[in-house]
Amino acid sequence: MAGQAVEITDANFEDTILNAGKPALVDFWAVWCGPCRVIGPIVEELAEEYGDRVVVGKLDVDANRDTAVKYGIQAIPTLLLVNNGEIADRIVGVTDKTSLTSKLESLL
Repeated sequence: MAGQAVEITDANFEDTILNAGKPALVDFWAVWCGPCRVIGPIVEELAEEYGDRVVVGKLDVDANRDTAVKYGIQAIPTLLLVNNGEIADRIVGVTDKTSLTSKLESLL
């Protein structure tokens, strides 16, 4: 689904992110999280700009605790960059679009 962040769940994380065959960015967030609302629009912009070159997804930690626990998510927002099924980078807290773009470009 190019142009919009994909909803990531415990059920689809492996297929959608780890087995994507291309770099992926996952935003671990929650509805009640203020900083998540700050970075959310940036994540959506990246989904639109990178289209089919990168999988950009959002995982609600309240609804998908298993994946959040498995990847040691202790604070949100946390962004994971995944390449070839491996965690390439982890960003905890709000960051700027330029930094995220630079990290994504390094994976392409």
